[in-house]
Amino acid sequence: MQVRVLFFGVLKGIFPRDNHTFELNPGATVADLLTECRKLSDPHRTASTNDGLWSSLAVAVNLQYAKLNERLDEGDEVALLPPVSGGTGMSTRDRVELVRERIATEAIVAGLKQGEDGAVVVFDGIVRNNTKGRRTLYLDYEAYEPMALEQMRDLAARTRAEFGARQIALLHRLGKLEIGETSVLIAVASAHRGAAFDACRSLIDTLKKTVPIWKKEYFEDGAVWSDGEPFPDALRAGEID
Repeated sequence: MQVRVLFFGVLKGIFPRDNHTFELNPGATVADLLTECRKLSDPHRTASTNDGLWSSLAVAVNLQYAKLNERLDEGDEVALLPPVSGGTGMSTRDRVELVRERIATEAIVAGLKQGEDGAVVVFDGIVRNNTKGRRTLYLDYEAYEPMALEQMRDLAARTRAEFGARQIALLHRLGKLEIGETSVLIAVASAHRGAAFDACRSLIDTLKKTVPIWKKEYFEDGAVWSDGEPFPDALRAGEID
């Protein structure tokens, strides 16, 4: 059977292309597929580097996180997701989008406010001009877009319900970003400031760990994929031999 695999983030520097179709035996599992992927990966990477990378991956099968023992079917789309660094879609209640144009923070926040709100708390993540003293020229963000949007919508809805917020705006920029531009905007409208603060903090912390978005940093002397925060154990595919 044939299974199509997508590679993201740092994996693009390891595999010869952004995606690859594998021929697998019927009944093959995610673990079997990963074994085949390792055979295809760049042979010049050291064993220790490979081991660290492979043990940190999450795997999505048809836009859902999957474990190593999950069986695959003909035509499945599998995404290999390295730790995330931190199209357009909108839920019926929250504003959730992936965008490639500049994020208009003031207009979005103004449009969120309603008479019943006692607070709107905003997190405006911007591109800084250095990383650990190394001068940054610009950033480039990419995402596994269908899954990222689905995860963002679910995250907004769950957070709104958990903290009792009225409405959430959650936008992430993709593509090339210059210094000072907004990469991620989170705004939470609520009757009470405590709920708005707590919901906003929870949203950015969870997004950075679970939504498949990656950042490549361009410096004066080269470019690297940013090291992301590890996936929670519940989302990682698991260890492979």
